[in-house]
Amino acid sequence: MSNGSPGRSSSASRGEARKILVVVALVQFVIGGWFSWSASRAAPRELPVVVAAGVPDVAEALRAAAPGAYRVEEVPDAAAAEAALRDRKAYGAFVPGAREGGPELRLASAASPAAADALARQARELPGVRVSRVVDAVPADPDDPHGAGAAMGFLPLLITAVIAGLLLVLKVRDTGARLLGVLGFAVLSGLLSSLMLTQVSGVLPGGWMVTAGAVALLELAMVAVITGLGSLVGPPGVAVGAVLMFVVGNPLSGMGSAPEMLPGVLGTVGQYLPPGAGATLLRSVGAFGGAGALGPVVVLVGWAVVGRWAWAGCGAGCRRAGRFPHPAPSRCIRCAAPPRGGGEPPGPLFRAPRGVLNRRTG
Repeated sequence: MSNGSPGRSSSASRGEARKILVVVALVQFVIGGWFSWSASRAAPRELPVVVAAGVPDVAEALRAAAPGAYRVEEVPDAAAAEAALRDRKAYGAFVPGAREGGPELRLASAASPAAADALARQARELPGVRVSRVVDAVPADPDDPHGAGAAMGFLPLLITAVIAGLLLVLKVRDTGARLLGVLGFAVLSGLLSSLMLTQVSGVLPGGWMVTAGAVALLELAMVAVITGLGSLVGPPGVAVGAVLMFVVGNPLSGMGSAPEMLPGVLGTVGQYLPPGAGATLLRSVGAFGGAGALGPVVVLVGWAVVGRWAWAGCGAGCRRAGRFPHPAPSRCIRCAAPPRGGGEPPGPLFRAPRGVLNRRTG
C-alpha cells in the first residue's frame, strides 16, 4: 500500500509546475531584456577613423559633431589611409577627393556594415564639410551587404556548441571519448558550417577551408570550456558555461554591429570571450586576408586550453581522492575514474543497493 495519496501527489505536481513556470518566465525576462538592451544601445563609441593629410577640417568637425563617437587619427597620405582600412585599424578613412569640391570617404563595410552605415550618415551631416563621394574599399559580401545573414548564421554556431557540450557531459563518461567528441565536433562543425556560410548561403566572404578553420577553433574553445566545467561539477557546470558563452558572450560579440558600438567597456570584454573573438576572426579571415586575426586566435586557443585543463585537473583530483558524485557506483561523472580500492563508498550521492530501491513500504 502506498503512503502517498493521488490528491497529495497532484498538489505536489502543481506546486512544481508553478515553480518551473515562474523561474522560466523570470529567466526569459532577464535574458530578453539583456539581449534587447545591448542591441538597442549600439552606437559609435571611439570608432577608429583615419584622416589623410591634405583633408582640412574633417577631424575637428567629427570631434565636434559627435563627441566620443569617433577616435580620429591623422595619417600621412591616402595610401596610409587605405592600408589602415585593409589592416583592420580603421572602419573609415577620409582622403583627398579626386574631384573638386571635397574629400572622399572610404569605408570597410566588411568589418561591420552597421559601423560603415553610421559613419557614412555622419559624414553627410558634418557641418562645413561636403564629402564628394563615398567608396566601399573593403565591401561586405554582396549576398549579405547589411550583415544580417552573417549575424543570423553565427547564432547557430553558439547554440549548437552549448548543445554539444551538454550531451557530451551527460552521455559520454569516458574522458578520452569525450575529448575525441569535442575535437570531432569542432572539425565537422567547421567543415559543414563553412560550407553553408561561404558556399550555400554565401553570407561570409573568403575561402571555404580558412573559414572552416576559424569556425572549428571557435567551436573547440566553446565546447572545451562547457565540457570542462561539466566534468568538474556536473550539469551545473554546463549551465554556467552556457550562460557565459551564449547569454553573456553572444550580445557582446559585436557580430551584429561592432565591438566599438557596444555600451561602455562591454565591447572590449566581449572580445575576450569566445563568441566575440570568433566573430572578429571570421571577419578577419574572410575579407581582410587574416589582418587582425592574431588576437582572436590567442583568445580562442586560451579558452580551449582552459577547458582541457579542467578535464586534466578533474581526472587527477578524482583519482587521488576517490571522489564519486555520480549515482552510478562504478564511474565518476567528472573523470570516469573507477572507485579507489574497487569499493563503493557510502553516502547519499550514490545509489542504494537494488534491493533497497525495490523494497515496498507497508
